[in-house]
Amino acid sequence: MSRLYFPKDFIWGSATAAYQIEGAYQEDGKGESIWDRFSHTPGKVANGDTGDVACDHYHRYKEDVELMKEIGLDSYRFSISWPRILPKGKGEINQQGLDFYRGLINELLKAGIKPVVTLYHWDLPQALQEEGGWANREIVKHFVNYAEILFNEFGDVVSQWITHNEPFVVAFNGHGSGDHAPGIKDQQVALQVAHNLLLSHGLAVKKFRELKLDNEIGITLNLISSYPISDNVEDNKAAKRMEDYINGWFLEPLFKGRYPERIVEFYGEKFNNLDIREDDMGLIKEEIDFLGINYYSRSLVRYNKDSKFLGIEGVKPQDSQYTAMDWEIYPKGLYDLLIKLNQEYTQKPLYITENGAAFDDKISEGGGVHDQDRIDYLKAHFQSAYKAIQEGVALKGYYVWSLMDNFEWAYGYSKRFGITYIDYENNQRRILKDSAYWYKNIIVNNSLEV
Repeated sequence: MSRLYFPKDFIWGSATAAYQIEGAYQEDGKGESIWDRFSHTPGKVANGDTGDVACDHYHRYKEDVELMKEIGLDSYRFSISWPRILPKGKGEINQQGLDFYRGLINELLKAGIKPVVTLYHWDLPQALQEEGGWANREIVKHFVNYAEILFNEFGDVVSQWITHNEPFVVAFNGHGSGDHAPGIKDQQVALQVAHNLLLSHGLAVKKFRELKLDNEIGITLNLISSYPISDNVEDNKAAKRMEDYINGWFLEPLFKGRYPERIVEFYGEKFNNLDIREDDMGLIKEEIDFLGINYYSRSLVRYNKDSKFLGIEGVKPQDSQYTAMDWEIYPKGLYDLLIKLNQEYTQKPLYITENGAAFDDKISEGGGVHDQDRIDYLKAHFQSAYKAIQEGVALKGYYVWSLMDNFEWAYGYSKRFGITYIDYENNQRRILKDSAYWYKNIIVNNSLEV
């Protein structure tokens, strides 16, 4: 056995999102979000689940910070619920919402845990959705106003801010396939939403700079590594298109001030119909301090001329292992992704803002939760991260998804990603899984035994 030692200032954390854990969906002045509306619409979420109670974190945050302290987290990444701060998305501020997050941040600081705040993790105020939501360019100014409120309120105690979590998912799952809130199925709308999200990010960063805050701001993207099934030229082109579609559509504007040519050509008239104004690309490219990366799996593809999706057909290898989400476990993809980002896009500091796996965890007869599959998954991905660091990638931290089992969007409570088990049948009782204790050991030693 040997040990892989991470850099001395490496940050080990865990992450959550407001709608997935907080509950208290109608309490203390909180407004309705698009996920409140979506989850209450029959047929939208597995088993009719909603985030009404979730993990009841709103009432139990002090207990949850104690769990984080027990695990030894350096940092905790969480999102703020926009409708908890501005029930209508704009206008009157809900002081009780600010007080809740102030209480959470204070508990974290007392415990020696660095708070990292995501401004938007998908729970748009329903009142703004009724004005067109992210498809209406007016939302950009509302987002910047919301961001400014939080910068002014917490800028002295939050050292790192993330504007958006996975804008790809907001745009294409929420407005393309419709399997996420607000449930719209329109590719043209999805493209406009993607642009408006990027523009709101750039303007929020600009506002952050104007306020001269002495801390950092970035964005989190869900990124993949894409591979061809063969050495065939067309398969290679298909893999590149897949990468452009998911990664490039956001990385290119953020770092190069343009959209990827191959995908622009594919969208054709749809792209030409977008409302993109003269200064937009320059605003989107506003300099960030770091990039957050959410990585879960790779994409393996072949060319298929009959596929309406960019001529791409996904391939599912039979000899691979899969998580409960049916996602292939492919840690090398994380290494390849980090190297490519470093070579092609940015040498800025990088953070893994999410990485983890869902498995069908059960409470054992002894009362523990033995999730060796998750430990194996994380260990392999930590090794990939370590290898990338050794090759010069400025990876500064790693946030395991998730601190606790939670409301997994359209899957409801049927999937468990947590390193803490939530016993939904027994008053949301918390049980640290074996993976939490294993992670605690990693953090204490700042190293991985291999």
